[in-house]
Amino acid sequence: MSQPTQEEELLAQQALAEAAATEASSEETSGLSQGQIVRKRFFGHTGALVGLAVLAIILVLAFTSVGAWGLPGWWKYNYLDVSPLVNDGAPTASLWPLAWGEHPFGQDRIGRDLFAMTMRGAQQSITVMVLIGAIAGAVGAIVGGLAGYFRGWVEAVLMRLTDVIIIIPVLLLAAVVGQIANRRDEGSWFASFASSNGVVILGIFLGFVSWVGLARLVRGEFLTLREREFVDAARISGASNARIIFKHILPNAVGVLIVNVTLTMSAAILLETALSYLGLGVHAPDISLGLLVAQNQEAFATRPWLFWFPGLFIILICLSINFIGDGLRDAFDPRQKKFKAKSAVESTRHSSTTPVVPNVPKEQ
Repeated sequence: MSQPTQEEELLAQQALAEAAATEASSEETSGLSQGQIVRKRFFGHTGALVGLAVLAIILVLAFTSVGAWGLPGWWKYNYLDVSPLVNDGAPTASLWPLAWGEHPFGQDRIGRDLFAMTMRGAQQSITVMVLIGAIAGAVGAIVGGLAGYFRGWVEAVLMRLTDVIIIIPVLLLAAVVGQIANRRDEGSWFASFASSNGVVILGIFLGFVSWVGLARLVRGEFLTLREREFVDAARISGASNARIIFKHILPNAVGVLIVNVTLTMSAAILLETALSYLGLGVHAPDISLGLLVAQNQEAFATRPWLFWFPGLFIILICLSINFIGDGLRDAFDPRQKKFKAKSAVESTRHSSTTPVVPNVPKEQ
């Protein structure tokens, strides 16, 4: 009998390691409900917890410091208040000795507090991000799910609509919407509403043109899942189309949906930043993180802190959303299994040291 080669031994060890990891994962989730399994997997994801903590700190800091929705904040300056320059506008916060100071993030040239402006900008950028993520996720899931499940003329109509939305020049339409949203006249009800809710109008508009990529991915996932055995079993048992979509297919496609919604939300921050930088997004006297960068681009060499803090918050928000999305994908996807390297290695070592006893038939 020929001896196994080194490659065959490695493949056997890898198979044993994967089997040990799968068995350990099954033991951990046995007896738990689906909600408990999701929570256990999510709170076991270190990156997701870090991202969630950072995002929670930013949300609390942004919406309580300078106030929101008519409620006052605890910070003594407003993003429009002008005060005399302190320390020539440089940040007064320091790590050693630990100090906060009068203007921790510094001031711009006319004396406005950069901390208050950054917090207000974070509010506006997060509002746009949430609106884009919610609208794009809902529309993309509905359009992609219907097209992938029903096929035929439904798929043809919805996919042609998707093709039309793809070719729309977003920057051009954003310029038109931005001009309408920043008008101060009372010419129409839309102009009146948009002039006082420019960020909401911008977020809604961008949400309705950002769903096409998600719709195509959801359609592809539905096309695959609709041919699976559990869908055939549900259809034979008399389940309605709505029940099959929402109870059987959508839970299996939720991993793709959540990951791409979070990616859309993180891209929304960058899109709003780019539009505001080009003058097509949030306009003065309101503020956003992108507008802060645009307004102070000429002071990069002399007052770099005017870029540091808005840019830092943009990066932190985007990274936090991406980490949370990664953790939610691992938690919701039923096909995800957590691989434990330590258990797998120990199982592999044990199997390699245990002698294999051949099955010799007994003599009659």
